[in-house]
Amino acid sequence: MAGGVRMVDVSSKPVTVRTVEARGFVRLRRETLEAIREGRVPKGDVLTVARVAGVMAAKRAWELVPLAHPISIEHVEVDVNVADGGLEVVARVKSVARTGPELEALAAVMGALLAAWDMVKQLEKDERGLYPESEITGIRVTFKSKEPLETQG
Repeated sequence: MAGGVRMVDVSSKPVTVRTVEARGFVRLRRETLEAIREGRVPKGDVLTVARVAGVMAAKRAWELVPLAHPISIEHVEVDVNVADGGLEVVARVKSVARTGPELEALAAVMGALLAAWDMVKQLEKDERGLYPESEITGIRVTFKSKEPLETQG
């Protein structure tokens, strides 16, 4: 095969119920976190926009990753919480498919983190227009489960 790339053939794998959780963090200034808590961010409700962006990203992960399979997503839940030093995002994705929703869960986290950062970037800028305290970090899969389809009720 030219280029040595291919989508993996999962056609012989059984359809199962799969759940994946992923997490990530965006480090933000104390003043920015106070503005989020107090509803003073000029662009609006950071937590709500980040949650919606996470759900949207999960639904479109297969379009962003060239060799990913488009899978059926049965449930997406994205939590965005003010934590010590920043915002923590936790995404849970459930699918009924031949392959798991790891990419979808990771995309949900990344989409939520990017949306949150976009909402507050004007509060994070320094005098040079840079973001010395902002950092997106720790994006990882933290839980996976797979169950046969027939055990679901």
